[in-house]
Amino acid sequence: MGYLRNAFRRVAGRLCRRAPAIVLVLAASAARAQEWAERLPSAAEPAVSGEQGDVDRGYVDQGYVDQVLGDRQDLDRGYPVLPRVSFDRTTSRTSPETWTDQVLPDGLLYKSYLAGVKEPRIASQWVYEREQGWIWDIALGGRVGILRHGTQGPFHPEGWQLDLEGAGLPRLDFGDDTELTACDYRFGVPLTYARGNHQTKFGYYHLSSHLGDEYMLRHHDFERINYSRDSLVLGHSIYLTEDVRVYGEVAAAFATCSGAKPVELQFGAEYAPGLPTGPRPAPFIAVNGHLRQDVDFGGNVTVQSGLAWRGVTGHLFRIGMHCYVGMSDQYEFYDQYESKVGLGVWYDY
Repeated sequence: MGYLRNAFRRVAGRLCRRAPAIVLVLAASAARAQEWAERLPSAAEPAVSGEQGDVDRGYVDQGYVDQVLGDRQDLDRGYPVLPRVSFDRTTSRTSPETWTDQVLPDGLLYKSYLAGVKEPRIASQWVYEREQGWIWDIALGGRVGILRHGTQGPFHPEGWQLDLEGAGLPRLDFGDDTELTACDYRFGVPLTYARGNHQTKFGYYHLSSHLGDEYMLRHHDFERINYSRDSLVLGHSIYLTEDVRVYGEVAAAFATCSGAKPVELQFGAEYAPGLPTGPRPAPFIAVNGHLRQDVDFGGNVTVQSGLAWRGVTGHLFRIGMHCYVGMSDQYEFYDQYESKVGLGVWYDY
């Protein structure tokens, strides 16, 4: 301890003797830094028109100049200047933005899979099945945010979010006076997280299937089942670009009934406009694979393609072709093969 005390005293003494010199060096450095700072364009006076050469040579970023000029014009007109957030999904970088607590936030951190036939949304598909003829598959539901701790806005939000989802998924038969064949019901509570171009989902969902009364009256010999599953689900998606997304998901049921088995897998890719399109649509294409332990890890493949409109709220409306091949997506008939093709419209929140 005595050695440490003596060493400390020697170091303190040297600092005290050299303090004047240190002060002079720091003062000279500060003066030099101020001199250089005065030569650089400030936020109040960016390099524009008169210094366009600096922009052309790359000394001043053109985006910075445009941003400052835009802010000035907004101020001159009396409009409030909102914070501008830059985002690059390919490098997972986002400019700093304050995370806040929000109730009923705009947008979703983890969006529904476009070609996922059991996703909660509003949809209508008029399709032809080779054995059943023309049928009408419908989805009446959606998914909304309840609480968020993260950034604001519907586009590229980051943070944590708790959602609620629910949907009725009926099927009508055009060949028998548009009778109700069957209807699946889904309800879930997903917790989602997003950062940069990565999004993760963990949650619970319940799904149960019910045979239509009119179908039972017409088919007395058909034995209905009480198919249901209560599952925990974990999913992850990555935006490779602004418009291209890939994803994978695994679900494990802790309670099943009437043919349902615990494990199911989903994976796919989709291309759709990530930002508002205005009145002119943009093309989209989506592919989804769904494997289920119910059918020995067979399942189905769905392909959709057409035109899409993205609104300023982040909602997406699509119209196009729908093709489905595999085991039935109406789980009263979960082990029956179906091949469907037709037209569809879809609306996602």
